[in-house]
Amino acid sequence: MTTQTTPAPVGASPSEKPPLRLFLTILQLACLGVFGAGAIGILSALVGAGVALLFVFGIGAVFLVGLVYALYGLGWFEIARVDGLYRLGLPPLAPRPRQRPGFGGWLRSLGRQSIDGRMWRAVANFTIACIFGTLVLRLFWGMLWSAIYTISPLFGGGSTAGPFGTVVTAGWAPLVGILGVLAAAAGIIGLALLHRVLTRAIVVPNREAELTEQVRTTSAQREGAVRAADLERTRIERDLHDGVQPRLVSVGMTLGLAQQKIESDPDVAKQLISEAHTSTKAAITELRQLARGIHASVLDDRGLDAALSAIASRSHVPVQLDVRMTGRCSREAEAAVYFCIAESLTNAAKHSRASECRVIVRMREGGVLWARVEDNGIGGAQVQPGGGLDGISNRVAAAGGTFRLDSPQGGPTSLEVSVPCAS
Repeated sequence: MTTQTTPAPVGASPSEKPPLRLFLTILQLACLGVFGAGAIGILSALVGAGVALLFVFGIGAVFLVGLVYALYGLGWFEIARVDGLYRLGLPPLAPRPRQRPGFGGWLRSLGRQSIDGRMWRAVANFTIACIFGTLVLRLFWGMLWSAIYTISPLFGGGSTAGPFGTVVTAGWAPLVGILGVLAAAAGIIGLALLHRVLTRAIVVPNREAELTEQVRTTSAQREGAVRAADLERTRIERDLHDGVQPRLVSVGMTLGLAQQKIESDPDVAKQLISEAHTSTKAAITELRQLARGIHASVLDDRGLDAALSAIASRSHVPVQLDVRMTGRCSREAEAAVYFCIAESLTNAAKHSRASECRVIVRMREGGVLWARVEDNGIGGAQVQPGGGLDGISNRVAAAGGTFRLDSPQGGPTSLEVSVPCAS
């Protein structure tokens, strides 16, 4: 009998010891009460400097860019903090990928990052936690004074001075102290529990948002798959029409001439048959290359490293191959990365005038297959509808991955793809 386990959804936490979790929450709030004000002060300073110096030779823009990166770092820290504290199963905050090359693509990605709702929710949760942390420290201070009230009669005296100018007589001091300790402890515990409730409400995405994101991602993958299949069909038709088909027609015509000459001029017929034989072998080679472009059997048999080594050995441009993988990914993920690298090397040989290419493949944390292709060519590569780079972007999108191209005029050109291994 087999047992299947369903992974816990985002926001679900495993069994834990409530007292320990509560103590860690209070400790973290106290730390945020001490250091959080400094982080918020730095963000406020960046906002002020950016706005004040924005029209002074654009210096303020540098501060505003720094503000976006600081907000991202703070959001990343906050999500990691609450996920580690409450075991919510939250994915880490990821930067918005650059979808276009050059400075314009960087500005677009920076703009999308500045309006990232998940980042802002994390920053808001951090701010609330800092406020709660300040209150926790105040309550700790009140608890300390209450404890002093409780034992003050042991030191004699008719009355005991407290915070905010209060004075309590020695007879009432123990009772007031005990009530103060209980009230402060209740306040601290209440703030810790409220922090957990608000964190789940602010940071953890609701079910509707998750479903909306899943629908958007699925739609993008479906569109990418359809577009990639259409481009692949067009490429196969073009290669057959422009390469193999004319060669086979030529073979047929040559054999026809040889048939006519076989009795009247056997020597010419033999020469024509030899030409047809050579053309037939060339057509077979082209068909093999075309079949290899559709499906690489070595990829299934020996893995991505061996398949990329075969590509590098056939490349017209020298290739430095650096593949480090700890295991195999899914067939779809390996195929997507393989064909992206193959197409990139083909483009480099045809258009970039490069004298050298470098291919780097890594297995990254979180089960992501990452690859980078660099060449020292003239650059200026752009994604054109129906072109090779368009096919790469659609194939990566169909596999649920990301695609990034950086190719300024004058070079060099670099292309990065990241595909989840379970795609």
